[in-house]
Amino acid sequence: MDSAEEDVRQAVAGELQLMDPAVRASPERAGRLLDPEFVEVGGSGRRWTYETMLAELAGHEGSSADGPRYEPSEISGVRLAPGLVHLTFETLLGERRTRHSSIWRKGEGDAGWRMYYHQATRVPPGVD
Repeated sequence: MDSAEEDVRQAVAGELQLMDPAVRASPERAGRLLDPEFVEVGGSGRRWTYETMLAELAGHEGSSADGPRYEPSEISGVRLAPGLVHLTFETLLGERRTRHSSIWRKGEGDAGWRMYYHQATRVPPGVD
């Protein structure tokens, strides 16, 4: 596996961790996977920052062990530059289908890979 493939693999692993209810319910665990400069434009159009996401993530759908879980599919990625990866994928959460785009960057020192930017777009029923 070359370094570009390894970078994509690491970003995908981080993305999957952020879909785990145990990680989503823990601001500490989720905080290790989000870049301090993190920004998200959610499916609702709301803009999230590192602080607002960590403050509210535990209350979002997909964050409870006994609730619906994210079911990811079609995850693919490309290394844009050393330490920078772009991922695209779809998820199902209950009946809600969403398309996602995220940018992951490698942190300084031992920080590892962290999500820097995320965009979610809900897919209306009947759309391919």
